[in-house]
Amino acid sequence: VQLVESGGGLVQTGGSLRLSCAASTRIFSGYAVGWFRQAPGKEREFVAGISGSGLTTSYADSLKGRFTVSRDNAKRTVYLQMNSLKPEDTAVYYCATGDYIGNYYSIKDYDSWGQGTQVTVSS
Repeated sequence: VQLVESGGGLVQTGGSLRLSCAASTRIFSGYAVGWFRQAPGKEREFVAGISGSGLTTSYADSLKGRFTVSRDNAKRTVYLQMNSLKPEDTAVYYCATGDYIGNYYSIKDYDSWGQGTQVTVSS
């Protein structure tokens, strides 16, 4: 499965962005998808995940209430809506998927990654 992220950019503190993750597979509804981010000098961290049907979602505790993950299987796209952005949200954001994701938080469960999209939040 090939994934391509888009929607990143420069935004001021308090602003919003919506990231998109487009997939190449025609059976996209069979794949759970996770969003991760990596800031300079830091490890890649889990942001949010969504099941293939879209009925189940998971979020990093620190991001609940500000970030929302959703998907449109007809468009083979997963979205990450990010509101009330803070400078500490600055990072490269990646979407990822895999044949079996037992734990959304577990990076090793994902075997297909996008190239990432840069999000920069200015203070």
